Amino acid sequence: MVSLTSLSTELDWLLRILVAALCGTAIGYERATQRKSAGIRTHMVVAVASALFMLVSKYGFFDLLSLHDISLNPSRIAAQIVTGISFIGAGTILVRREQISGLTTA
Repeated sequence: MVSLTSLSTELDWLLRILVAALCGTAIGYERATQRKSAGIRTHMVVAVASALFMLVSKYGFFDLLSLHDISLNPSRIAAQIVTGISFIGAGTILVRREQISGLTTA
């Protein structure tokens, strides 16, 4: 049987994912109205995936951290999110008809 505490924790995680989706949608909508290449779906997927990775990084290994013979650093997952997102956005230069139409940096 599911206890009330775990249900409230899961609802908290779901709320965090929904807030990330809303933020990604807002950023994507703003970019879509300016006719930029990455729109609503792209930004929403990146925001939700980042939120999920952060939740797994923060809460996914509590059962393993209680064991004495295991050395584990869950923050390494969160650090790799920053690296991955920076890699995606680091070198995108959009050229249209020999003119730069978009440039991103991380």
